[in-house]
Amino acid sequence: MTVTIQDRGADQSLPFGDRPPLRLRDAVRAVLGSVLRTVPLLAERRVRRPRTHDGDVLHFPDGTSARVYRETVVRRPPTRAPATLAVTFRLRAIRGRAHTAFRVESLLNIPLFVGFPGFVSKLWLAHDERGRYRGLYEWDDPTLADSYARSLWWVLSLVCPRDSIHYTILPGRHRDDVLNEVPLFLT
Repeated sequence: MTVTIQDRGADQSLPFGDRPPLRLRDAVRAVLGSVLRTVPLLAERRVRRPRTHDGDVLHFPDGTSARVYRETVVRRPPTRAPATLAVTFRLRAIRGRAHTAFRVESLLNIPLFVGFPGFVSKLWLAHDERGRYRGLYEWDDPTLADSYARSLWWVLSLVCPRDSIHYTILPGRHRDDVLNEVPLFLT
C-alpha cells in the first residue's frame, strides 16, 4: 500500500509522495542539469552497474511481482540522510516484445537521473503482471528525492498515462533495508 501524506508537519520520518510536479520550466532546468552533471560522472567512471540484485524478484502487497533487470550506482561519499524513493508508472502502448525493447533502450535514460543532486542508486524493475514498471532508488536527502520525482513526472508524462505515475519516499531508510522488509511497501 502506498502511503501518501501531503503535509508531514514536524515529523520528517513519515512516508510521503505524489505531490504535484514541479513547474515545467523548473523540471526542464533540473533534468538538463542532471544530464550535464552526468558527463563528468561517466568520464570519472563513478557510475557503476553492479549485478548484486539482477534477477531478484520483488513481491508486492497487491499480489504482483517484478524482476530486477538492472542496477545503477554512483560512487560517492556515504549517505548522511538516506531516503528510499519508489516510482511506479505504466507505459502507453507497450505490449509483448516492446517490453524487451524498452528495457534495452532504458540505458539511454541514465543521464536523466544520475546527475541529480543526492542520487545514490537505482534498481530497475521490469513490468509486473499489470504492465507497471517500478524504480527503487536510494537518495541522500528526502527533499532531493522529492525534487527529482516531481521533475521526473514531466519526462514520464511524455510516454505514460499521467494517472499511472506515482511515487513514495521513505525518509531515513536505506533502499537495501527496505528490500528486506516483508511485505514490500510499494504498489
